Amino acid sequence: MTTPPLHAVETPAPPPEVEWKLRIAAAQRGIWTGTQLRRLLAERAGLELSAASVSALFTKQPSQVKLSTLAALCAALDCTPGDLLTLQESTAPSTPPPRPAPDPARQPSQQQPVPRHRSLPPL
Repeated sequence: MTTPPLHAVETPAPPPEVEWKLRIAAAQRGIWTGTQLRRLLAERAGLELSAASVSALFTKQPSQVKLSTLAALCAALDCTPGDLLTLQESTAPSTPPPRPAPDPARQPSQQQPVPRHRSLPPL
């Protein structure tokens, strides 16, 4: 028979999820297609991206975005990074699981420790 540990291990909270909102931010500024966004990136930010890259940014949530690309998107759309992405708190509980009740038979005695009459080390 195994006994549960006396101290529960706290699990760290999972990282927040990122919501990519480029399509919404672009639509709010009258940009409806990847072609329009690609042209705007070249004109306003000097960033030349392939049609496939712009389409992927426009239609899918990227797993990563270069800071230079994020800055160019902000310049082209006259927005902030907060307009393009938001952090969503994860739905997993962040509180640790409750500790198991201690077993009274396994608790140490409540006696005071015996002082060990040792002198202090020399200074």
